Amino acid sequence: MGKKHSRHCHELKEEEKTVFKSKEGEVYRIPALFYNRNNKTLMAFAEKRRTKDDSSSLELVMKTATVNMDENNHEWSEVKPVKEAHLDGYRPMNPCPVYEKTSQTLFLFFICVEGTVSESYQIRTGCNKARLCYVKTTDDGQSWSDFTDLTEQLVKEQRWATFAVGPGHGLQTETGRLIVPLYAYASSCCSSCCCCIKCCCSTPHALSLYSVDGGNTWQFGKMLKQQSLECEMAEYFDEKQESSIYCNARTGGGNREEAISRNKGKDFSKLSPKRLTETGKGCQGSVVSFPAQGADTEGDQSQSKNKWLLFSHPSNKCKRIDLGVYLNKSPGNPDTWSKPCILYRGPSGYSDLAYIDDGWFACLMECGTKRYTEQIACKLFSYNEIKQVLERKNANKSSVV
Repeated sequence: MGKKHSRHCHELKEEEKTVFKSKEGEVYRIPALFYNRNNKTLMAFAEKRRTKDDSSSLELVMKTATVNMDENNHEWSEVKPVKEAHLDGYRPMNPCPVYEKTSQTLFLFFICVEGTVSESYQIRTGCNKARLCYVKTTDDGQSWSDFTDLTEQLVKEQRWATFAVGPGHGLQTETGRLIVPLYAYASSCCSSCCCCIKCCCSTPHALSLYSVDGGNTWQFGKMLKQQSLECEMAEYFDEKQESSIYCNARTGGGNREEAISRNKGKDFSKLSPKRLTETGKGCQGSVVSFPAQGADTEGDQSQSKNKWLLFSHPSNKCKRIDLGVYLNKSPGNPDTWSKPCILYRGPSGYSDLAYIDDGWFACLMECGTKRYTEQIACKLFSYNEIKQVLERKNANKSSVV
């Protein structure tokens, strides 16, 4: 993690700051991050659980921090429960914020799962117990709207064994479309009865939930053809200034699934070959797009559009350790991903990235000394630091930022 150095040093200036600290009977998992550039505020979300198990989720919680990039500083508020994200008899999971710029409204999407029913049970039986929900705020979470449940309107006829949003952030395209990433287990159960355990076969596929009217109405895009799980999406522009939606999804092992949409997330085409390594049996990862950086882009107004991608994920092939960030300057080409620059050396799991502007990023991540469930921490870093690390390290080794 290293020592603190001057602003121009090759190493990252300071260590990560704890945002949510776990203890016995109170475990924080599943980070989601949003940066409001109107008032330079970071908003961090997580699940508060009794234990590390998914079935023990209690409530969604949040913290905020004002970012001062002149001093490379951010101080977090006290933890606050999102009490409106509640449905009696259900547990809230998978926070996924998406911001609508015109109305300056932040939608916090999540799922509510009945009782302590596990995802594996729903997959085995083909009987969905999850609900698609959101609350929204216009004042950085000081107050929230009433609970909205979209399940009957959107999910009921999908024949899904189960589904989940994100986790992590959604996005708004340059044309105003809101996109929420999600994945669903498409059920081929031979009966509508939830007891037909032996007759059900469910496979996961990523897809988008989108709105073209500022969040008033929502609809699903088409599933990726390839098996894919938890995902995040980002909009980028190619050399012709044409927009694409990039999807990066968890798999069961081997390599990540990457896909591109040319029609704003309605459907996706597979990117080949697969170059990003998946960890063990899989782990969530995060992706953001941002403007091309460097002296050669100064004065070029086209560079205000997002051209490059940054991806965060544990860099080890077997275990959830050594969270790294990967850079891609040609998002349509999987061969151009960089080697990982390590943000956190040690146990680390889920993460969420936010682009802060002026070449700076924030990463909210699960990490610890013995277990990645010990805390959720936030780290600020810059593109220049990533560039310096990649330039000075051997191409065959991971680099410590």
